[in-house]
Amino acid sequence: MFVELDGVSLRYGETQGTLAIEHVDLGIEPGQFAAVVGPSGCGKSSLMKLVTGLLPPTAGAVRVAGRTVGGPLKIVGMAFQNPTLLPWRDTLSNTMLPLEIVEPHRSRLRRHKEEYITLAKKLLAAVGLDGFEQKQPWMLSGGMQQRASLCRSLIHSPELLMLDEPFAALDAFTREELWSVLQDLWLERKFTCILVTHDLREAAYLADVIFVMSARPGRIVATHRIDLPRPRTIDMTFDPKFVEILHTIRGQIAQARTEGRAGSPTAAKADLP
Repeated sequence: MFVELDGVSLRYGETQGTLAIEHVDLGIEPGQFAAVVGPSGCGKSSLMKLVTGLLPPTAGAVRVAGRTVGGPLKIVGMAFQNPTLLPWRDTLSNTMLPLEIVEPHRSRLRRHKEEYITLAKKLLAAVGLDGFEQKQPWMLSGGMQQRASLCRSLIHSPELLMLDEPFAALDAFTREELWSVLQDLWLERKFTCILVTHDLREAAYLADVIFVMSARPGRIVATHRIDLPRPRTIDMTFDPKFVEILHTIRGQIAQARTEGRAGSPTAAKADLP
């Protein structure tokens, strides 16, 4: 396994703090595209912080590429709901930003700058941003900014790509267009990917495996292997097999939300006469 969580729990604060994740076990193979879904507040984003080493687990072990995670990883690329492009940089220099930070690229950048510029332009062209290299972020649409953000997350050839709701702020048509862009990039490069999303269509369209989390404290309550051919198309999302997958996962999440409300102090009080 490339990513392994073994009995992982995470509590924010001291003993009485919020238990965000409890006894999570999961494994993701090299080059696999995984998605994590679940009700709001179930710990999906906390899971990402654990895998990338931004937070240490309260209990259990997190391993990536065969090593126990003990701090921030250098082999990771990340993209978020907000593209967070630096407003004073153009598209090309925004895309190249990780090369100024991550080794060995940082040490090579000055001597091999033209090589890296060519690489960045090729990546931007692959996502439809050919000709926009010199544009400032404010000159780009939301979808174009997110394309640039994806390029920035991949420019240093990370072994692991972490995506936290990267398309949630976009309109439906732009989201579907970027699903195809991301799928093409993954098919070409075969990096390991973990996508956190609330969009079940997005998860089933992109992922090889979907992990369903319970309400807080988050646990893995179901694992779905998505046995659909690639490359996938939007038309496939209307196929009965695809729709059946969505109904099954939606039912599991609805049950997790119900059980979470029933087990919360607020829910208990609401049931009193």
